[in-house]
Amino acid sequence: MSEHKLPSRAEDFAEWYNQLVLRAELADYAPVRGCMIVRPYGWALWENIQQALDKRFKATGHVNAAFPLLIPRSFLEREKSHVEGFSPELAVVTVGGGKELEEPLVVRPTSETIIGHAYAKWIKSYRDLPVLINQWNSVVRWELRTKLFLRTLEFFWQEGHTAHATYTEAAAETRQMLDIYTDFAVNEAAIPVIPGRKSDSERFAGADETYSIEAMMGDGKALQAGTSHNLGQNFSKAFDIRYLDRHGELQYCWTTSWGLSTRFIGAIIMVHGDDKGLALPPRLAPIQAVIVPIYKTDEERASVFETAQRIREELVANDIRAKLDERDGLTPGFKFNDWEMRGVPLRVEVGPRDVANGTVALARRDKPGKEGKSFVKQEGLVALVRETLAQVQQSLHQRALAFREANTQEPQGYDEFKSAVERGFARARWCGSRECEAKIKEETKATTRCIPFDQTGDEGACIYCDKAARERVIFARAY
Repeated sequence: MSEHKLPSRAEDFAEWYNQLVLRAELADYAPVRGCMIVRPYGWALWENIQQALDKRFKATGHVNAAFPLLIPRSFLEREKSHVEGFSPELAVVTVGGGKELEEPLVVRPTSETIIGHAYAKWIKSYRDLPVLINQWNSVVRWELRTKLFLRTLEFFWQEGHTAHATYTEAAAETRQMLDIYTDFAVNEAAIPVIPGRKSDSERFAGADETYSIEAMMGDGKALQAGTSHNLGQNFSKAFDIRYLDRHGELQYCWTTSWGLSTRFIGAIIMVHGDDKGLALPPRLAPIQAVIVPIYKTDEERASVFETAQRIREELVANDIRAKLDERDGLTPGFKFNDWEMRGVPLRVEVGPRDVANGTVALARRDKPGKEGKSFVKQEGLVALVRETLAQVQQSLHQRALAFREANTQEPQGYDEFKSAVERGFARARWCGSRECEAKIKEETKATTRCIPFDQTGDEGACIYCDKAARERVIFARAY
């Protein structure tokens, strides 16, 4: 373990991110280019994300299942725009058991096609609808430029796939799932997000409508943090997913799909992290409170550890994820820096004087130095730790929101627009033409991130061509 400092975010944000992922032991590079090994600390964070989402999915009537990793190539070719959208990213298996396969198999880039095939068998009548299934799995997309968590060949995610009797029900499902992602991002991850609709050119391959939540990272760039797609009848027509309605007539189903992946871990790192390292939101942090014993002699060590162990047991018994740092041969200062770098929200320091006085020192990760440190009684510590964790959660959200607001502009002209997207978001009117969108991207590297749901409705001029435009759009450079 090295004590050398991380690069500062201002000096080299990309290198700060790469080193932090490795040094905080969230992930490591795999022997296959573009793949990653998710280490236990990173996986614990992903498990907490899973649990928070899974609870929300089940509360809205969704159930989990598992579908195969390998998909017949012909399945993807049935939905033309879908295969065109994914063709360059496909990993294809042509040999199995030492023999060339009659039909190549695709390692799933997403599961609409294999699930569409199953739904066509399972759905016969309106009584079978809606079908609300989610799966937790990994998918493979042959990305050329990769970055740990943000863009890897294989990544972990959940993908929900639903089938409905009417367009109205499918549209409501698509929006409901985006609302769930928004609620999760804000309340669990303390990340303020902008929910909205994707432009036609940014839409998922094979969807009628795509919605996303967009977040601002610590360098002002955008990250698409979750998506929800209204697939219309595109996949049900390709896979013949039909049902007999109440009048005995055959109708095509209306389907949706939605997903949130391990790239969300990248969002947590880049939104909340600082030059000292990670700053994890308490509701998702693998360790919410770390107890660091401070002692000089063996005698002190025995009494300090006894108190520290008791505190840990009390916290754990009250559903607080607490860890006692029992590492020998390391100074308290090193341990403080190490846990700060790993983003643990709260540090509990116990020394000989604390043992004698029945006190501890509490240090908050979101407020470094003296400002975040307080000396408190051991009695009533559980309630105080719980209250402090809630304060840290709220403070991280407020800080991220203030940063986004400070770096979002409503430019009055194209020159202002160009300088706005160099450092953050531009909320600007757009006429809706693909030509303007493509020109803006070519000239500024900024893309339409989403068309926010909250619109004023008043008419103005497109930021690029000056034609009439009703909708304001979030433009930004993105990961």
